[in-house]
Amino acid sequence: MIARRYHDRTAHSPASVRASPHTLDWDVKPFPFKIYTELPALALPRDLDALAADTLAALARPAARADRLGLAELAAVLYHAAGVTRKKTYPGGGEVLFRAAPSTGALYQTEVYVVAGAVAGLEPGLYHFGPGDFALRRLRAGDLREALARAAADATLARRAATVVLTAIYWRNTWKYQARGFRHLFWDSGTLLANLLAAAGALGQAPRLLAGFVDADVNRLLGVDPAREAALELVLLGPEGAAAPPAGALAEVAHPYMPLSSAEVDYPLLREVHAATSLADADAVRAWRAAVAAWATGAGRGPSAGSGRGAALPRPVLSGMDPTVPLPPPRGESGRGLGATIQRRGSTREFSHEPLAADELATALRAATRGLAADVPAGCVDLYLVVNAVTGVAPGAYAYDAGAHALEAVRLGDFRRQSAHLCLEQPLGGDAAAVLYFLAPLDALLAACGERGYRLANLAAGVAGGRAYLAAYALGFGASGLTFYDREVTDFFAPHAAGREAIFVTALGRSARAARATIEANVTLPGRPAR
Repeated sequence: MIARRYHDRTAHSPASVRASPHTLDWDVKPFPFKIYTELPALALPRDLDALAADTLAALARPAARADRLGLAELAAVLYHAAGVTRKKTYPGGGEVLFRAAPSTGALYQTEVYVVAGAVAGLEPGLYHFGPGDFALRRLRAGDLREALARAAADATLARRAATVVLTAIYWRNTWKYQARGFRHLFWDSGTLLANLLAAAGALGQAPRLLAGFVDADVNRLLGVDPAREAALELVLLGPEGAAAPPAGALAEVAHPYMPLSSAEVDYPLLREVHAATSLADADAVRAWRAAVAAWATGAGRGPSAGSGRGAALPRPVLSGMDPTVPLPPPRGESGRGLGATIQRRGSTREFSHEPLAADELATALRAATRGLAADVPAGCVDLYLVVNAVTGVAPGAYAYDAGAHALEAVRLGDFRRQSAHLCLEQPLGGDAAAVLYFLAPLDALLAACGERGYRLANLAAGVAGGRAYLAAYALGFGASGLTFYDREVTDFFAPHAAGREAIFVTALGRSARAARATIEANVTLPGRPAR
């Protein structure tokens, strides 16, 4: 399969990383914002809902359904998913604007569009969200929900108030990560979705994620060139109402926008895997959803059905000890509101060796593995981890059993050095209190769900990592997403992880930079005066 070949060809190893001639060309670093040069800005409300609902409660269960979606609620969702929350200024005068959700390399290739049909205070149409000036720009007028519903093969979309569409501009990420960037598109959209789903749920907007749709039709509706930018996911928002009227034939749209850089490098391998993982028509979408549903119920998973593990593998024997380590119940509340958590979030750049409490780790693991209101099934990824410093849990390598809320020891010992090596020899992987490794039964997933199953694996890992981020910052510690040596990760967790491939890594721990949380906590919502 093309996706499998892509995964193998973009795998990191110590040899491939050292042999790579790639260097960063700072003269063509892509601009991090998409600026439509001829469209007027519609300023979004800046007196936003602060999302005071407790973060852990918001991750566990959405609020009661609201009876309307207004422009103020939409603005709050967009801000807490993709808005600018922090600014870092460098001595030479440069600055980086950090956003609500993490992005690999702070490159922010994810773009956000809104198909609005019944949003109070907003005319129906297709809009692009500009986080730089916190504004919308209308790309198409009229109610387009029915056209998008056809592309998604989901009639309920035409009755929901609005749909958020996430896309990715390839060059923003491939500038640094090259052809491997296709993986990053879904890691980063996944972490953004963790924020978006939590924020929309806290506002009672009943978000529902769709990863299946006719790619060409959605890209055409958005007016994007799929050789450079493409739709990744849809999120339905708001109450159901009357179905939108037929949209009719859509004219081509191609509004000019500012070039990202003076030159770009094309990566055909990325375009090839994007095309291979696309769905051609509504029948293909329905067939794919049926395959996904069968996977979700365990059909087609082979011997690992229902457990996420290779059933033929013996349980590890550790000096006669039971390898199962029960975890304490996860905390139900953190004492920090969701909005405040998102405000203080920022990838930790240096971990101390201070331990986490067992219930802190348990809470992050439960948050990461909760189900989704989505056509993304459970079981796309399994969670393995290296515990370096967690009170009451012996250092070692473990698998997390979400159903039993327990760890299963793969082997015990001090693996700080090995974990740092696995994480592309980055100290973060060894200094963190715990490092989460998301592994997927990739061949089984591709066999059951087709080429698009590759998107599912990377997306599911990204959402899980993003939820672990939110739980960590809610509880007062930090997190950081990391890349890795693919084969060495699976070998490290063997034989327990047989048949699995490394997909994504999230490190958890306490920051060694005590002042960092203060800096992040001082950031305020758009338009609100700094204290």
